[in-house]
Amino acid sequence: MSPPRTLDQSSKLKDVLYEIRGQALVEADRLEADGHTILKLNTGNPAVFGFEAPFQIVRDMIAATSTAHGYSDSRGILAARQAVVYRYEEVPGFPAFTPDAVYLGNGVSELITMTMQALLDEGDEVLIPAPDYPLWTAMTSLGGGTPVHYLCDETSGWQPDLDDIRAKVTARTKAIVVINPNNPTGAVYSREVLEGIAGIAREHSLLLLSDEIYDRILFDDAEHIPTATVAPDLLCLTFNGLSKTYRVAGYRSGWLVVTGPTHHARGFLEGIQLLASTRLCPNVPAQHAVQAALSGVQSIDALVAPSGRLHEQRDAAWQTLESIPGVSCVKPQGALYAFPRLDPEVHEIHDDARLVYDFLVAEHVLLVQGTGFNWPDHDHLRVVTLPEARVLTEAIERLGNFLASYRQ
Repeated sequence: MSPPRTLDQSSKLKDVLYEIRGQALVEADRLEADGHTILKLNTGNPAVFGFEAPFQIVRDMIAATSTAHGYSDSRGILAARQAVVYRYEEVPGFPAFTPDAVYLGNGVSELITMTMQALLDEGDEVLIPAPDYPLWTAMTSLGGGTPVHYLCDETSGWQPDLDDIRAKVTARTKAIVVINPNNPTGAVYSREVLEGIAGIAREHSLLLLSDEIYDRILFDDAEHIPTATVAPDLLCLTFNGLSKTYRVAGYRSGWLVVTGPTHHARGFLEGIQLLASTRLCPNVPAQHAVQAALSGVQSIDALVAPSGRLHEQRDAAWQTLESIPGVSCVKPQGALYAFPRLDPEVHEIHDDARLVYDFLVAEHVLLVQGTGFNWPDHDHLRVVTLPEARVLTEAIERLGNFLASYRQ
Protein backbone atom coordinates (compact mmCIF):
# COMPACT_ATOMS: atom_id res chain seq x y z
CA MET A 1 0.00 0.00 0.00
CA SER A 2 1.41 3.37 -1.01
CA PRO A 3 1.87 6.10 1.63
CA PRO A 4 -1.06 8.52 1.91
CA ARG A 5 -0.95 11.43 -0.47
CA THR A 6 -0.28 14.78 1.19
CA LEU A 7 -3.46 16.83 1.29
CA ASP A 8 -2.70 20.54 1.34
CA GLN A 9 -5.30 23.28 1.42
CA SER A 10 -6.65 24.54 -1.87
CA SER A 11 -4.62 27.23 -3.60
CA LYS A 12 -7.85 29.26 -3.66
CA LEU A 13 -7.28 29.90 0.04
CA LYS A 14 -3.79 31.41 -0.25
CA ASP A 15 -5.12 34.98 0.00
CA VAL A 16 -7.98 34.21 2.38
CA LEU A 17 -7.33 35.55 5.90
CA TYR A 18 -9.61 36.08 8.90
CA GLU A 19 -7.45 37.26 11.77
CA ILE A 20 -10.45 38.02 13.99
CA ARG A 21 -10.38 34.28 14.68
CA GLY A 22 -6.71 33.75 13.86
CA GLN A 23 -3.69 32.33 15.65
CA ALA A 24 -4.03 34.56 18.72
CA LEU A 25 -7.43 33.00 19.35
CA VAL A 26 -5.83 29.55 19.25
CA GLU A 27 -3.49 30.63 22.05
CA ALA A 28 -6.38 32.21 23.95
CA ASP A 29 -8.31 28.94 23.79
CA ARG A 30 -5.22 27.07 25.01
CA LEU A 31 -4.86 29.44 27.95
CA GLU A 32 -8.53 28.97 28.80
CA ALA A 33 -8.09 25.19 28.69
CA ASP A 34 -5.27 25.61 31.24
CA GLY A 35 -7.65 27.41 33.58
CA HIS A 36 -7.00 31.07 32.79
CA THR A 37 -9.77 33.60 32.31
CA ILE A 38 -9.45 35.41 28.99
CA LEU A 39 -11.30 38.61 28.12
CA LYS A 40 -12.01 38.14 24.42
CA LEU A 41 -12.33 41.51 22.74
CA ASN A 42 -11.81 40.05 19.27
CA THR A 43 -15.39 39.43 18.08
CA GLY A 44 -18.60 41.44 18.27
CA ASN A 45 -20.57 38.67 19.97
CA PRO A 46 -23.18 40.35 22.22
CA ALA A 47 -24.37 37.17 23.96
CA VAL A 48 -21.12 36.48 25.84
CA PHE A 49 -21.23 39.97 27.39
CA GLY A 50 -24.69 39.62 28.90
CA PHE A 51 -26.86 40.99 26.10
CA GLU A 52 -30.02 38.89 25.92
CA ALA A 53 -32.15 38.40 22.82
CA PRO A 54 -35.45 40.34 22.83
CA PHE A 55 -38.09 37.98 24.22
CA GLN A 56 -40.46 38.54 21.26
CA ILE A 57 -37.90 37.04 18.90
CA VAL A 58 -37.26 34.01 21.08
CA ARG A 59 -41.00 33.51 21.59
CA ASP A 60 -41.77 33.52 17.85
CA MET A 61 -38.95 31.10 17.10
CA ILE A 62 -40.17 28.69 19.78
CA ALA A 63 -43.75 28.95 18.53
CA ALA A 64 -42.66 28.16 14.96
CA THR A 65 -40.36 25.25 15.79
CA SER A 66 -42.99 22.55 15.38
CA THR A 67 -43.74 23.65 11.80
CA ALA A 68 -40.25 24.82 10.75
CA HIS A 69 -38.69 21.46 10.00
CA GLY A 70 -39.17 21.52 6.23
CA TYR A 71 -37.39 23.44 3.47
CA SER A 72 -38.61 26.94 2.68
CA ASP A 73 -38.45 28.87 -0.57
CA SER A 74 -34.79 29.21 -1.55
CA ARG A 75 -35.03 32.98 -1.01
CA GLY A 76 -36.64 32.52 2.41
CA ILE A 77 -40.17 32.46 3.77
CA LEU A 78 -42.46 35.11 2.31
CA ALA A 79 -43.58 36.62 5.63
CA ALA A 80 -39.98 37.34 6.62
CA ARG A 81 -39.11 38.82 3.23
CA GLN A 82 -42.23 40.97 3.35
CA ALA A 83 -41.16 42.20 6.79
CA VAL A 84 -37.89 43.35 5.24
CA VAL A 85 -39.86 45.25 2.59
CA TYR A 86 -41.91 46.99 5.29
CA ARG A 87 -38.74 47.89 7.20
CA TYR A 88 -37.29 49.84 4.28
CA GLU A 89 -40.60 51.45 3.34
CA GLU A 90 -40.10 53.44 6.53
CA VAL A 91 -36.69 54.74 5.35
CA PRO A 92 -37.05 58.07 3.47
CA GLY A 93 -35.80 57.81 -0.09
CA PHE A 94 -35.10 54.08 -0.08
CA PRO A 95 -35.98 52.70 -3.55
CA ALA A 96 -39.10 50.55 -3.71
CA PHE A 97 -38.67 46.79 -4.06
CA THR A 98 -40.75 43.63 -3.71
CA PRO A 99 -40.20 40.47 -1.63
CA ASP A 100 -38.76 38.83 -4.76
CA ALA A 101 -35.79 41.21 -4.44
CA VAL A 102 -35.00 39.93 -0.93
CA TYR A 103 -32.76 36.96 -0.13
CA LEU A 104 -32.53 35.69 3.42
CA GLY A 105 -29.29 34.07 4.47
CA ASN A 106 -27.51 32.17 7.21
CA GLY A 107 -26.05 35.45 8.35
CA VAL A 108 -24.76 38.24 6.13
CA SER A 109 -21.55 36.24 5.72
CA GLU A 110 -23.27 33.62 3.58
CA LEU A 111 -24.88 36.31 1.41
CA ILE A 112 -21.54 38.04 0.85
CA THR A 113 -20.04 34.72 -0.21
CA MET A 114 -22.91 34.01 -2.60
CA THR A 115 -22.65 37.50 -4.10
CA MET A 116 -18.93 37.27 -4.79
CA GLN A 117 -19.22 33.77 -6.23
CA ALA A 118 -21.98 34.93 -8.57
CA LEU A 119 -20.24 38.16 -9.60
CA LEU A 120 -16.55 37.55 -10.11
CA ASP A 121 -14.38 36.05 -12.81
CA GLU A 122 -10.64 35.55 -12.43
CA GLY A 123 -8.94 38.93 -12.17
CA ASP A 124 -12.06 41.05 -11.68
CA GLU A 125 -11.43 43.80 -9.15
CA VAL A 126 -13.52 44.95 -6.20
CA LEU A 127 -12.84 48.20 -4.37
CA ILE A 128 -12.92 47.55 -0.61
CA PRO A 129 -12.23 50.03 2.20
CA ALA A 130 -9.05 49.91 4.26
CA PRO A 131 -9.53 49.20 7.06
CA ASP A 132 -12.26 46.72 6.18
CA TYR A 133 -14.31 43.93 7.64
CA PRO A 134 -11.95 41.21 6.36
CA LEU A 135 -14.64 38.83 5.10
CA TRP A 136 -15.15 41.14 2.11
CA THR A 137 -11.50 40.82 1.12
CA ALA A 138 -11.44 37.08 1.82
CA MET A 139 -14.55 36.31 -0.23
CA THR A 140 -13.38 38.49 -3.11
CA SER A 141 -10.20 36.42 -3.26
CA LEU A 142 -12.05 33.13 -2.86
CA GLY A 143 -14.39 34.13 -5.68
CA GLY A 144 -11.42 34.54 -8.02
CA GLY A 145 -11.38 38.32 -7.85
CA THR A 146 -8.72 40.80 -6.80
CA PRO A 147 -9.41 43.00 -3.76
CA VAL A 148 -8.20 46.57 -4.25
CA HIS A 149 -8.22 48.59 -1.03
CA TYR A 150 -9.16 52.25 -1.02
CA LEU A 151 -8.08 54.27 1.99
CA CYS A 152 -10.30 55.76 4.65
CA ASP A 153 -8.87 58.95 6.13
CA GLU A 154 -8.31 58.87 9.89
CA THR A 155 -7.79 62.63 10.00
CA SER A 156 -11.30 63.06 8.55
CA GLY A 157 -13.02 60.75 11.00
CA TRP A 158 -12.27 57.66 8.88
CA GLN A 159 -14.40 58.86 5.96
CA PRO A 160 -13.50 57.18 2.64
CA ASP A 161 -11.02 59.09 0.49
CA LEU A 162 -12.94 59.79 -2.74
CA ASP A 163 -9.80 60.71 -4.67
CA ASP A 164 -8.20 57.40 -3.70
CA ILE A 165 -11.30 55.48 -4.81
CA ARG A 166 -11.36 57.30 -8.12
CA ALA A 167 -7.66 56.69 -8.71
CA LYS A 168 -8.04 52.93 -8.18
CA VAL A 169 -10.86 52.29 -10.66
CA THR A 170 -9.63 50.26 -13.65
CA ALA A 171 -11.22 48.49 -16.59
CA ARG A 172 -11.42 45.36 -14.42
CA THR A 173 -13.28 47.02 -11.52
CA LYS A 174 -16.76 45.57 -11.03
CA ALA A 175 -17.97 46.85 -7.67
CA ILE A 176 -17.41 49.20 -4.75
CA VAL A 177 -17.95 47.91 -1.21
CA VAL A 178 -19.30 50.37 1.36
CA ILE A 179 -19.25 49.40 5.08
CA ASN A 180 -21.39 51.94 6.93
CA PRO A 181 -21.38 52.23 9.92
CA ASN A 182 -17.88 50.96 9.61
CA ASN A 183 -16.29 47.94 11.22
CA PRO A 184 -13.59 48.38 12.59
CA THR A 185 -13.51 52.19 12.92
CA GLY A 186 -17.04 53.04 14.04
CA ALA A 187 -17.25 55.77 11.38
CA VAL A 188 -20.67 56.80 10.03
CA TYR A 189 -20.40 58.20 6.53
CA SER A 190 -21.62 61.64 5.52
CA ARG A 191 -24.13 62.20 2.74
CA GLU A 192 -21.48 64.07 0.77
CA VAL A 193 -19.12 61.08 0.85
CA LEU A 194 -21.86 58.59 -0.05
CA GLU A 195 -22.99 60.76 -2.95
CA GLY A 196 -19.38 60.93 -4.08
CA ILE A 197 -19.07 57.14 -4.02
CA ALA A 198 -22.34 56.83 -5.94
CA GLY A 199 -21.04 59.33 -8.48
CA ILE A 200 -17.92 57.24 -9.10
CA ALA A 201 -20.06 54.11 -9.45
CA ARG A 202 -22.36 55.95 -11.87
CA GLU A 203 -19.46 57.22 -13.98
CA HIS A 204 -17.89 53.77 -14.34
CA SER A 205 -21.04 51.60 -14.27
CA LEU A 206 -20.06 49.83 -11.04
CA LEU A 207 -22.14 47.70 -8.72
CA LEU A 208 -22.62 49.05 -5.18
CA LEU A 209 -22.36 46.56 -2.30
CA SER A 210 -23.42 48.17 0.98
CA ASP A 211 -22.83 46.41 4.31
CA GLU A 212 -25.19 48.12 6.78
CA ILE A 213 -25.37 45.57 9.61
CA TYR A 214 -24.83 48.33 12.23
CA ASP A 215 -27.30 50.84 10.76
CA ARG A 216 -29.24 51.21 14.02
CA ILE A 217 -26.24 51.24 16.36
CA LEU A 218 -25.57 54.99 16.27
CA PHE A 219 -24.29 57.37 18.93
CA ASP A 220 -24.71 61.06 19.64
CA ASP A 221 -26.23 62.80 16.60
CA ALA A 222 -24.94 60.36 13.98
CA GLU A 223 -27.33 59.69 11.08
CA HIS A 224 -27.12 56.58 8.96
CA ILE A 225 -27.84 57.16 5.27
CA PRO A 226 -28.42 53.94 3.30
CA THR A 227 -26.32 53.82 0.15
CA ALA A 228 -29.36 52.89 -1.94
CA THR A 229 -31.03 56.21 -1.10
CA VAL A 230 -28.31 58.21 -2.86
CA ALA A 231 -28.16 55.82 -5.81
CA PRO A 232 -31.73 54.86 -6.81
CA ASP A 233 -30.63 54.78 -10.46
CA LEU A 234 -27.83 52.24 -9.78
CA LEU A 235 -27.87 48.55 -9.01
CA CYS A 236 -27.23 48.37 -5.27
CA LEU A 237 -27.15 45.35 -2.95
CA THR A 238 -27.83 46.18 0.70
CA PHE A 239 -26.75 43.66 3.36
CA ASN A 240 -28.19 43.61 6.87
CA GLY A 241 -29.45 41.23 9.54
CA LEU A 242 -30.38 40.52 13.14
CA SER A 243 -27.05 39.60 14.71
CA LYS A 244 -25.98 43.00 16.08
CA THR A 245 -29.04 45.24 16.42
CA TYR A 246 -31.10 42.41 17.93
CA ARG A 247 -28.21 40.64 19.74
CA VAL A 248 -28.86 37.21 18.16
CA ALA A 249 -25.56 36.55 16.37
CA GLY A 250 -25.93 32.80 16.81
CA TYR A 251 -29.23 32.69 14.95
CA ARG A 252 -27.36 33.46 11.70
CA SER A 253 -30.22 35.47 10.23
CA GLY A 254 -29.39 38.04 7.56
CA TRP A 255 -30.86 39.51 4.40
CA LEU A 256 -29.83 40.93 1.06
CA VAL A 257 -31.96 43.52 -0.76
CA VAL A 258 -31.58 44.26 -4.49
CA THR A 259 -32.58 47.76 -5.64
CA GLY A 260 -32.17 49.83 -8.79
CA PRO A 261 -32.21 48.79 -12.45
CA THR A 262 -31.58 45.11 -13.10
CA HIS A 263 -31.91 44.68 -16.89
CA HIS A 264 -28.13 44.79 -17.38
CA ALA A 265 -27.45 42.34 -14.54
CA ARG A 266 -29.77 39.47 -15.37
CA GLY A 267 -26.99 36.90 -15.49
CA PHE A 268 -25.48 38.01 -12.19
CA LEU A 269 -28.83 37.94 -10.40
CA GLU A 270 -29.62 34.53 -11.89
CA GLY A 271 -26.30 33.44 -10.41
CA ILE A 272 -27.39 34.56 -6.94
CA GLN A 273 -30.67 32.69 -7.40
CA LEU A 274 -28.77 29.57 -8.50
CA LEU A 275 -26.53 29.69 -5.43
CA ALA A 276 -29.54 30.32 -3.19
CA SER A 277 -31.13 27.19 -4.66
CA THR A 278 -28.03 25.02 -4.22
CA ARG A 279 -28.02 25.73 -0.47
CA LEU A 280 -31.74 24.69 -0.56
CA CYS A 281 -32.82 27.43 1.87
CA PRO A 282 -31.70 29.47 4.87
CA ASN A 283 -32.16 28.13 8.40
CA VAL A 284 -35.96 28.07 8.70
CA PRO A 285 -36.41 28.56 12.49
CA ALA A 286 -34.19 31.66 12.37
CA GLN A 287 -36.28 33.08 9.53
CA HIS A 288 -39.25 33.20 11.89
CA ALA A 289 -37.27 35.64 14.05
CA VAL A 290 -37.20 38.27 11.29
CA GLN A 291 -40.82 39.36 11.37
CA ALA A 292 -40.88 39.59 15.17
CA ALA A 293 -37.65 41.58 15.23
CA LEU A 294 -38.56 44.10 12.57
CA SER A 295 -42.13 44.74 13.72
CA GLY A 296 -41.63 44.80 17.47
CA VAL A 297 -40.22 47.34 19.92
CA GLN A 298 -36.75 48.43 18.81
CA SER A 299 -34.91 47.82 22.08
CA ILE A 300 -31.62 48.94 20.53
CA ASP A 301 -32.78 52.56 20.85
CA ALA A 302 -32.48 52.52 24.63
CA LEU A 303 -29.06 50.86 24.50
CA VAL A 304 -27.53 53.54 22.24
CA ALA A 305 -29.18 56.51 23.99
CA PRO A 306 -26.87 58.73 26.11
CA SER A 307 -27.76 56.79 29.27
CA GLY A 308 -27.77 53.41 27.53
CA ARG A 309 -25.27 50.66 28.13
CA LEU A 310 -23.73 50.65 24.63
CA HIS A 311 -23.32 54.43 24.69
CA GLU A 312 -21.63 54.35 28.10
CA GLN A 313 -19.31 51.57 27.00
CA ARG A 314 -18.35 53.48 23.85
CA ASP A 315 -17.52 56.50 25.98
CA ALA A 316 -15.52 54.46 28.50
CA ALA A 317 -13.45 52.78 25.79
CA TRP A 318 -12.75 56.00 23.89
CA GLN A 319 -11.88 58.07 26.96
CA THR A 320 -9.56 55.43 28.40
CA LEU A 321 -7.78 54.89 25.08
CA GLU A 322 -7.28 58.65 24.71
CA SER A 323 -5.69 58.76 28.19
CA ILE A 324 -2.85 56.39 27.22
CA PRO A 325 0.34 58.25 26.26
CA GLY A 326 1.05 57.81 22.56
CA VAL A 327 -2.43 56.44 21.78
CA SER A 328 -5.20 58.31 19.99
CA CYS A 329 -8.65 57.21 18.85
CA VAL A 330 -11.25 58.74 16.56
CA LYS A 331 -14.47 58.74 18.59
CA PRO A 332 -16.71 55.98 17.15
CA GLN A 333 -20.08 57.24 15.92
CA GLY A 334 -21.58 53.79 15.38
CA ALA A 335 -21.04 50.02 15.54
CA LEU A 336 -19.39 48.19 18.45
CA TYR A 337 -15.66 48.89 18.05
CA ALA A 338 -12.86 51.38 18.57
CA PHE A 339 -9.79 51.49 16.31
CA PRO A 340 -7.01 53.27 18.23
CA ARG A 341 -3.72 54.41 16.73
CA LEU A 342 -0.35 53.80 18.38
CA ASP A 343 1.93 56.73 17.60
CA PRO A 344 5.09 55.22 16.00
CA GLU A 345 7.18 57.95 17.64
CA VAL A 346 6.11 56.62 21.04
CA HIS A 347 5.35 52.94 20.39
CA GLU A 348 7.68 51.50 17.79
CA ILE A 349 5.69 48.47 16.66
CA HIS A 350 7.02 46.49 13.71
CA ASP A 351 4.63 43.53 14.03
CA ASP A 352 1.15 44.28 15.35
CA ALA A 353 0.18 40.60 15.38
CA ARG A 354 3.09 39.96 17.73
CA LEU A 355 1.93 42.84 19.92
CA VAL A 356 -1.55 41.28 20.18
CA TYR A 357 -0.03 37.89 21.03
CA ASP A 358 2.36 39.28 23.65
CA PHE A 359 -0.41 41.33 25.27
CA LEU A 360 -2.64 38.25 25.40
CA VAL A 361 0.03 36.15 27.10
CA ALA A 362 0.90 38.89 29.58
CA GLU A 363 -2.53 40.29 30.43
CA HIS A 364 -5.03 37.66 29.21
CA VAL A 365 -6.90 40.14 27.02
CA LEU A 366 -7.43 39.32 23.33
CA LEU A 367 -7.53 42.14 20.77
CA VAL A 368 -7.12 42.12 16.98
CA GLN A 369 -4.25 43.78 15.12
CA GLY A 370 -5.01 46.54 12.63
CA THR A 371 -3.38 44.68 9.74
CA GLY A 372 -6.02 42.00 10.27
CA PHE A 373 -8.44 44.51 8.75
CA ASN A 374 -6.19 45.12 5.75
CA TRP A 375 -4.83 48.36 7.16
CA PRO A 376 -1.36 48.78 5.61
CA ASP A 377 0.58 49.86 8.71
CA HIS A 378 1.31 48.14 12.02
CA ASP A 379 0.01 51.01 14.12
CA HIS A 380 -3.61 50.20 14.98
CA LEU A 381 -5.64 47.78 17.11
CA ARG A 382 -9.33 46.97 17.23
CA VAL A 383 -11.13 46.90 20.57
CA VAL A 384 -14.64 45.45 20.92
CA THR A 385 -16.75 47.75 23.13
CA LEU A 386 -19.32 45.18 24.30
CA PRO A 387 -18.11 44.49 27.89
CA GLU A 388 -19.47 46.59 30.74
CA ALA A 389 -17.79 49.98 31.11
CA ARG A 390 -15.90 48.97 34.24
CA VAL A 391 -14.46 45.88 32.55
CA LEU A 392 -13.52 47.82 29.42
CA THR A 393 -11.82 50.56 31.40
CA GLU A 394 -9.75 48.04 33.36
CA ALA A 395 -8.74 46.11 30.22
CA ILE A 396 -7.65 49.25 28.38
CA GLU A 397 -5.75 50.52 31.42
CA ARG A 398 -3.89 47.21 31.39
CA LEU A 399 -3.08 47.82 27.72
CA GLY A 400 -1.67 51.24 28.64
CA ASN A 401 0.49 49.77 31.42
CA PHE A 402 1.70 47.04 29.08
CA LEU A 403 2.61 49.49 26.33
CA ALA A 404 4.59 51.66 28.75
CA SER A 405 7.36 49.07 28.96
CA TYR A 406 6.79 47.04 25.77
CA ARG A 407 9.49 46.98 23.15
CA GLN A 408 9.87 45.04 19.92
